[in-house]
Amino acid sequence: MSSDPWGRVDETGTVYVRTAEGEQVVGSWQAGSPEEALAYFERKYEGLVVEIGLLEKRVQTTDLSAKDAQVAIDHLREQVEAHHAVGDLEALRTRLGELVKTVDSRREERRAQRAKQSDEARQAKEDLVVEAEQLAQSDQWRAAGERLRSLVDTWKGLPRLDRKSDDELWHRFSHARSAFSKRRKAHFAQLDAQREDARKAKEKLVAEAEALSDSTDWGPTAARYRELMADWKAAGRAQREHEDDLWNRFRGAQDVFFAARGSAFAERDAEQTENLKLKEELAGEAEKLLPITDLKAARSAFRSINERWEAIGHVPRDARPKVEGRMHTVDRAIQEAEEAEWRRTNPEARARAAGLTGQLQAAVDKLGAQIEQARGQGNTSKAEKLERELEGRQALLDQALKGLQEFGG
Repeated sequence: MSSDPWGRVDETGTVYVRTAEGEQVVGSWQAGSPEEALAYFERKYEGLVVEIGLLEKRVQTTDLSAKDAQVAIDHLREQVEAHHAVGDLEALRTRLGELVKTVDSRREERRAQRAKQSDEARQAKEDLVVEAEQLAQSDQWRAAGERLRSLVDTWKGLPRLDRKSDDELWHRFSHARSAFSKRRKAHFAQLDAQREDARKAKEKLVAEAEALSDSTDWGPTAARYRELMADWKAAGRAQREHEDDLWNRFRGAQDVFFAARGSAFAERDAEQTENLKLKEELAGEAEKLLPITDLKAARSAFRSINERWEAIGHVPRDARPKVEGRMHTVDRAIQEAEEAEWRRTNPEARARAAGLTGQLQAAVDKLGAQIEQARGQGNTSKAEKLERELEGRQALLDQALKGLQEFGG
């Protein structure tokens, strides 16, 4: 019979291990000496020691899940409890018990961490929902739309919550986005409808203006033209593709009438000459508004100038296109600035802004070439007229470029 502190082999070849509960049968050994039997089962014990050590290291140094760790612990514990090894099995039980505590502690830490992450994600999503609901009421269509798209990207980067909570928050978030889109669509639809109404109203004004153009009832007809002009301004802007054509017809009809009246009242040339001087001063005052930097202030100032302009009366026929052209250049600059402001909030206008910029640049280049040609021909008067038109076109181009930059283009 052979023995060591943790086990023995009896004369029949049965191997025992000593435990706190007494000796337990390890197995039977018939292949060699008792010493070889003990050595074999001691090696099995050392193998368990190594496996437990490796598991301890994995638990401490890797992200091994608590579930997998517990499975590994249970497997090793079954081997220890099977008593198929000779050594200090109680020490192995103790180490496995400590490992269970470590795993349980790690499990609690991870559970707490997941709970914290979930709370943080919930709070983050609630904050996104609140902001989206606030943005849904905004009239800053471009900025609010971009911010809502940014919030969607942020939402996608956050962890999911439990299904019920996540669905409820997403429903509110999605509803806010839909509400904003619906309001924005309605806003631009209303704006389009207003411009269509303006077009129809101006079509009627043009028809009446053209019908009055050959009237010789100077006083009442002139008064009616002033009323038509007031109605024109009150009608608002039509679509861009119609506005210029309508204005040219409207103003052309008035020009025909007032030209005829001017011929009939040739004796009033002196008064009209004085009127021209006053209107040139007003045109100069209006031109100082260019380039437009403060649209609201420019609009108010131009309205005041225009009211004084309308109160002055007519100027000599041959001088009218030049001086009115100067005022119309400023008026167009203000209208284009208003158009740019509207276009800046219109998410579909970027391409049109780029096209307008190209057209204006071409117009500026063309005017520059015409000025050079006029000066080369010694036509100073024509060159000066073209230069004044160039100032207005350049102002429009500067505004168009600024608007394009606001689109990020």
